[in-house]
Amino acid sequence: MPTKIKIIHAHDFIKVTPDGELDFEESEKLLKEIASIITPGDDYMILLDTRRVHSVLLPEQLWYLALEISKAGEKFRKKTAVVCANERFKDAQFLELCAENRGLQVHAFTSYELAIEWLCFSAEAS
Repeated sequence: MPTKIKIIHAHDFIKVTPDGELDFEESEKLLKEIASIITPGDDYMILLDTRRVHSVLLPEQLWYLALEISKAGEKFRKKTAVVCANERFKDAQFLELCAENRGLQVHAFTSYELAIEWLCFSAEAS
């Protein structure tokens, strides 16, 4: 059975201010726009690639991001893999925990290949 994976690169929704600080409100709006493109019947799993992000999200921003993703309803109910740089892995794990507490299937990775493998395996198992 074919696996449908929607790859979202962080530069598609992470925005910074002219002085290089994270523009959380603008980033949140763009993430909502991306979610609006995915229709519930599309049956996509999502790979969120944040490896090239240089901005740091505070724990409360990661918690809020998980909250907003959970509000998107069925669009994020399939598995979501978050790929990040090694130095931000603990942040990605915290996002994973926050998302899982909201009933989402999110897993953090530092390896793009392992993330794809997890998504593909999960497609066969479901």
